[in-house]
Amino acid sequence: MLVARGKKFVDYDMKNNAPDDDVLAKGIVGPSGNLRAPTLRIGKTLIVGFHHEAYSAVLES
Repeated sequence: MLVARGKKFVDYDMKNNAPDDDVLAKGIVGPSGNLRAPTLRIGKTLIVGFHHEAYSAVLES
């Protein structure tokens, strides 16, 4: 799972080192209480927020 905010992004390894629920919610839930946009799922990869390089890497693989 990739969580992007501006020019930074965090790559969470949900299988081997998943963050606790509070950390994850802080990254993926916006101020309205809904999932942040854009959100893209490709296979087993979920990207929340927009980061050009992250989208390019996932879409090219």
